[in-house]
Amino acid sequence: MTELAVSDMTLMAKTIALVEAASFRLAPGELVVLLGPNGAGKTSLLRGALGLQKPASGVAALDGVNTSALSAMQRARNLAYLPQIRPLAWPNRVRDVVALGRFSHGAALGRLKGADADAVERAIIACDLVRFAARRTDTLSGGELARVHCARAFAAEAPLFIADEPTAALDPRHQFRIMDLIRDYVGRGGGALVVLHDIHLAARYATRLIWMKDKRILADGSFAETVTADRLETVYGVKARVNGLTVEMDGAL
Repeated sequence: MTELAVSDMTLMAKTIALVEAASFRLAPGELVVLLGPNGAGKTSLLRGALGLQKPASGVAALDGVNTSALSAMQRARNLAYLPQIRPLAWPNRVRDVVALGRFSHGAALGRLKGADADAVERAIIACDLVRFAARRTDTLSGGELARVHCARAFAAEAPLFIADEPTAALDPRHQFRIMDLIRDYVGRGGGALVVLHDIHLAARYATRLIWMKDKRILADGSFAETVTADRLETVYGVKARVNGLTVEMDGAL
């Protein structure tokens, strides 16, 4: 079983700490949501875990192998990554964008066959993009384009999936749609780590929550274990009431 393990990892930008002494694990069968205010260090934590930035201390390892030592192809085959900013250099067809997810397997754009073609087709079907497959991406709505980016990541068929705010700027229906896709991916045997800002989405989908503030992980556990009025006040500076899986925000302190 593929497992990502981050142990006591600190990331620095010159003399500025981006993440301090962070530890967590991610394995297939989990949908882990990373929560915290803007500037908490969430994106930096993802980049360090992926090996895209070398830690100043500590380690991020995939099945015991330091992720910063992985080649780009090795990383992409094992850790599908959906960054917060997802630029498209030109308005390609949807199918061609999804096919980018197979580059780590040696596939060539426009010449997909065998397992690569099958993986792209599965991703297109899973993300309900069959009717858009021949469309240019600049003709799609924000929700449709978000599904295209998810399909590209899913096409890699990596055991682990890491997404930075995949529901940002989407309406509630499309937020649910994207999170449903990620939950289905986990149900098929994957493991996912997702940055969200919506506590209610986290309550609906997460098997585990990781809370960050001021570059540090404050808590890691289930909704029931980690979501309290005191924690919401500490992390977000808001008064709130917690009743089961329901959180009622009273406003900023």
